[in-house]
Amino acid sequence: MLISFTFLYLLVSIGLGLYAATKVKNMGDYVSAGRSLPIWVVMAMVFATWFGAETVLGIPAEFLEGDLGSLISDPFGAALCLILFGLFLARKLYRMNLLTLGDFYRVRFDRRTELVASVAIAISYLGWVSAQIMALGIVFNVLSDGYISQFNGILLGTSVVLIYTLFGGMWSVAVTTFVQMIVIVLGLLFIAWYLSGMTGGVAPVIEHAAEANKFNFLPDFNAIAMLAFMSALLTMGLGSLAQQDVFQRANTAKNENVAVWATVGGGVLYLLFAAVPIFLGYSAYLINPDLVNHFMQLDSQQVLPQLVKQHLPLFAQVIFYGALLSVIMSTASATMLAPSVIISENILKGFVTGLSDRYLLMMTRGVVVAFALLVAIYTLWSLEQDTSIHKMVENAYKITLVVAFVPLVAGLYWKRASSAGAYLGIAMGVIVWLALEVLVPSLEESLPAHFIGFFAAIIGMVIGSLRWPNTQASVVT
Repeated sequence: MLISFTFLYLLVSIGLGLYAATKVKNMGDYVSAGRSLPIWVVMAMVFATWFGAETVLGIPAEFLEGDLGSLISDPFGAALCLILFGLFLARKLYRMNLLTLGDFYRVRFDRRTELVASVAIAISYLGWVSAQIMALGIVFNVLSDGYISQFNGILLGTSVVLIYTLFGGMWSVAVTTFVQMIVIVLGLLFIAWYLSGMTGGVAPVIEHAAEANKFNFLPDFNAIAMLAFMSALLTMGLGSLAQQDVFQRANTAKNENVAVWATVGGGVLYLLFAAVPIFLGYSAYLINPDLVNHFMQLDSQQVLPQLVKQHLPLFAQVIFYGALLSVIMSTASATMLAPSVIISENILKGFVTGLSDRYLLMMTRGVVVAFALLVAIYTLWSLEQDTSIHKMVENAYKITLVVAFVPLVAGLYWKRASSAGAYLGIAMGVIVWLALEVLVPSLEESLPAHFIGFFAAIIGMVIGSLRWPNTQASVVT
């Protein structure tokens, strides 16, 4: 019965996505939904895109294994990214009327900067999308009591997300995400209320966590711990600013004020609501400590799904898994579309002259299929490597922090930022990052190599821009 309800929900989601596909007439509709959406829809997309598998499965697992400080990258860094984007980037980028974030690097610098930055942005999505598909594999495996292997669940999940992303683009994402946000919020709040009845309320869960020192947040007062803490926060908080999905959601807004405040609101909502799955996961300690101890040895990401499966009645299971599937699919569809658009518009399009809008749309859909296949392969490889969902997302933003962040912010706010500065900054950042990654792997425990590469990119941008200025460089107003 539970599997039947689950697949019925999947069919409804696919149907909504295909219905939305009827609104797609051109590339602008496919990528930005015609820049026509109101604040509540844009905010719902921002929230639901970032409230993904790592929030419901990965974050509670990290909290169970560590403490509040171990969540510094997500949700704290993720929420910081959305708020910063809304306050400092959304208005300027919206006024430029760009199709993709990759277009900014061409307009502000040149084609070569666009190409390198776009490749980096596209690569960064591989880990994030794969984390969502990995979660779908876990869900299908748990729901079927192991009948559907995690391997086959990954393939099934990839296929489902691909279908409605392929045809509807941003219109499908907007329509399905708005519905999915309602399911996410109401569903998880209901499950939290239901589980609190089994734990004697919210207070006993909080007291148990406090006694176990789970609310430790700040690092030890020494240079190494503090640098590692700040690195984790800023890798997500700054590295994910240069992402097509954040830009794409803001760019669907009907005006620049909506773009700003919908993004900020989505970030605040994300941070606040991330507490709900943490509560759900930790409540398992009071309801069934043996279950927690068992799955902490096997896979801590399964503690919450197994708790629901073993201790809640069927109707509550349907609500939870409906919400969980909404969480995963809203993020997976959006993050599968974003890199595909970047690849077709900012990488491939430059090598094909005279491409009409119709054929560009066809090429973009082809890239969606190709990227979906790549995601499936990478997810299956990550399954073999036993990589956690939280870690897959955390690692996704290293390359954008080193390559794409500095030219984005410098190009928006520094009049003297030049193409030569972008070249030197990217080159110095990547060389320092990869050299330290290979030669001094122990740095990962204190100050990660990519964070040092980030500072090298800043130095390179400053030196290159001052030494070789653009004759007509201008700051974006």
